[in-house]
Amino acid sequence: MSLWRRWLGAGARAAPNARRWVVVDVETSGLDMRRDRLLAIAAIGLRIDGEATPQIVIADSFEAVLRQDPGPADKDNILLHGIGVGEQREGAPAAEVFAAFTRWLADAPLIAFHAAFDRAMIERAMQAAFGRGLANPWLDLEPVADVLHPEVGGRTLDDWLTHFGIDCAVRHQAAADTLATAELLLRLWPAARMQRCTGLGALMRLAQQRRWLAQR
Repeated sequence: MSLWRRWLGAGARAAPNARRWVVVDVETSGLDMRRDRLLAIAAIGLRIDGEATPQIVIADSFEAVLRQDPGPADKDNILLHGIGVGEQREGAPAAEVFAAFTRWLADAPLIAFHAAFDRAMIERAMQAAFGRGLANPWLDLEPVADVLHPEVGGRTLDDWLTHFGIDCAVRHQAAADTLATAELLLRLWPAARMQRCTGLGALMRLAQQRRWLAQR
């Protein structure tokens, strides 16, 4: 089995001022951010050009399965994410995965739906492998979506995919979820443009606005 299930656009590098964002998703052994293991990571690049709708760059993508020895208790979880025992055992060492991922990511900001979970799982695994995490900024798309379209009342990714009619080839499969999340950002863009919130900083402020309103 090859080291990466897919690693396209491996030569891509982001210059300090490049308009490139990255959407990321992970698969894990469970939902406990302190104890469960990171199984796989997938990411896809977006080309950003001012207020124009971002472009999903399929050739600028990354996906890897981390090597581990799954236990008997993982059976139900395997049915959910589809990363079987053999695939987990033949995955790549975490240090190699994260060395490749950080080179590919460069200084691009990271976007995820419910980003706190993805960030915590990646950071904990990187700390174990490298003794450090990522310096890249993160944007959580869930509060952004809620502020831009409060009438939807969505909380889960499935809620938003259903609302916008976005098809996800295989839910709870990192690469498919990553692409679906990127498509969600594109559907949110017209509302963001109307509010002049198409820059990363402006979108981060939108996310903070939802948190501020929730605390009132």
